[in-house]
Amino acid sequence: MRSIVIHSAAGPYRYVLGRGAVRQARRELRRLKLSAAPIFVLSSPRVWKHTRAALAAALGATARNAILFDDSESKKTLATVEHLCRALLHAGADRRSVLVAVGGGVVGDVAGYVAASYLRGVKLVHVPTTVVAIADSSIGGKTGVNLPEGKNQVGAFYPPQLVLADLDLLSSLPPREFRSGLYEIVKCGVIGDPELFRYLERDFPAVAARNPAALEYVLWRSAALKARVVSRDEKESGLREILNFGHTFGHALEAVTRYRRFRHGEAVGWGMLCAAQLAVECGTLPARDAARIARAVASVGALPPWPKVTPARLIEIMRADKKSRGGRLRFVLPSRIGHAETVGGVPEKLVRRVLERMARSGVRAAR
Repeated sequence: MRSIVIHSAAGPYRYVLGRGAVRQARRELRRLKLSAAPIFVLSSPRVWKHTRAALAAALGATARNAILFDDSESKKTLATVEHLCRALLHAGADRRSVLVAVGGGVVGDVAGYVAASYLRGVKLVHVPTTVVAIADSSIGGKTGVNLPEGKNQVGAFYPPQLVLADLDLLSSLPPREFRSGLYEIVKCGVIGDPELFRYLERDFPAVAARNPAALEYVLWRSAALKARVVSRDEKESGLREILNFGHTFGHALEAVTRYRRFRHGEAVGWGMLCAAQLAVECGTLPARDAARIARAVASVGALPPWPKVTPARLIEIMRADKKSRGGRLRFVLPSRIGHAETVGGVPEKLVRRVLERMARSGVRAAR
């Protein structure tokens, strides 16, 4: 079992990774003096079907009756937050309560925002069940929901008390969901861990085959990178922006397709291809490194086809991105494998050129 302490303004919290990590739940809650607190599990019907037995054994009878909601991206809305808050109220949740979010990125984001909002804040524990949630989204305290105009436009920074990342819970993850999370691991290699990136280039088949040792290695390195970054910049005022590599383009692709075509990681996969090409156009990234990034993305699997949408429409959506300043586009661009930074003042004609190129190659690249 591996663990790391993540620092936040609200205090430090532990991230625990390993097979059977949820079996540490009672011990960890005792350490936090939360063992007597009322526990309310928030999850989705699909996830809870596969995790109920493990969570009930770990947390006891209080975990048997979870509050379930649709964890599709299109349901990541304020309406869902209201529904869950009312369900908690009817179930008798008070300010002593602990919400345990069991699921992937959508469950974590929504449940986290509920925890931040319900009764002005109750305790939160994450039990991530997807690759992207274990490697990325359960760490750092970002919570939120989407608006029709853009992704994660409403939310809060609200760190959990604990993250229990149990590798055994990945066994039931469908192939597409598993692959989707691997794009975020590629992202971590590009922005801050060249050793991880070289490992993926060399041993990706073992990761794709879910070899336990290979999977634990890449998840741990990704989680450790995320922990280092958010401990230094919790509120995304500088360094933390590098974690959005591929996300400005990716969020626009998700929004323009109404969150129904792409899994989040797939959209980020396209976004990384766009950002790498934009960095080449800006003269900050060697073409050979862009080619390495493209090969790493391709090794994960075929991406859904690029949507039939104009560059102008995607740029319009990107102007509403949280990293934009006064409507001016800003992108996280790599300068080499293992280093990236936020760049402003990118000429719009270069962005259009990249989007036009992706539109022409999109269907072919997705096959």
